[in-house]
Amino acid sequence: MEYIFTLKYRLTERDADTDEFIERLGEAGCDDALIGIGQPGRLALEFTREADDARQALHSALADVKKAVPAARLIEVTPDLVGLTDAAEIVGMSRQNLRKLMLANPETFPDPVHEGSASLWHLSEILAWLEARGSYALDYSIMDVASAALQVNLLKQTQHRLPEHDQELEELIS
Repeated sequence: MEYIFTLKYRLTERDADTDEFIERLGEAGCDDALIGIGQPGRLALEFTREADDARQALHSALADVKKAVPAARLIEVTPDLVGLTDAAEIVGMSRQNLRKLMLANPETFPDPVHEGSASLWHLSEILAWLEARGSYALDYSIMDVASAALQVNLLKQTQHRLPEHDQELEELIS
C-alpha cells in the first residue's frame, strides 16, 4: 500500500551544502520524496512510500534520512496536528460540517491538544471518532499514517521533555 506523509527536520551548519545532502538523500533511498528547502536550516520531505503498513513506511523513511543526514533533528511528522479546516479537507467534508459535528457532540468529539483562536487536534483522534460513527468513507491509509505520525511525535516529545518518568504527574493528568 502507498502512504503519504511529511518529515520535517532542522539542519546543522555542516549540512549547508544543499546539493550535497540532496544527493545523499537520493542515494540513501529517499527518491520517493519531494524535497523542500525553502526555509534556511530546515528540510521537509514529503514521502509517497510503498510498505505493508504506515509504521513500516514511516520507520524506513526515518532510517533513510538518518543515513543521509545523520545530524538533522526531527521536528515533526505530519499529518498529526490539524485544525478543523485541515481535518475536514482530509476527510472530504466542509469545515462547517465538521464544526457542526463537533458542536453537536461535545461529550464525544475529541478534545483539542491546544485550544485557542487556532485550536489543534490529533488527526488520528478525529478520524477514529468519525470511523466510530460509521457513516463516513475514510481512507484507511490516512488513518494509519496519522496514527503512526502521532506515535512518533509523542515519543519525540517525551524523550526530550521528560527525561525521568514522573508517576505522580502521570496520575494527575490521566
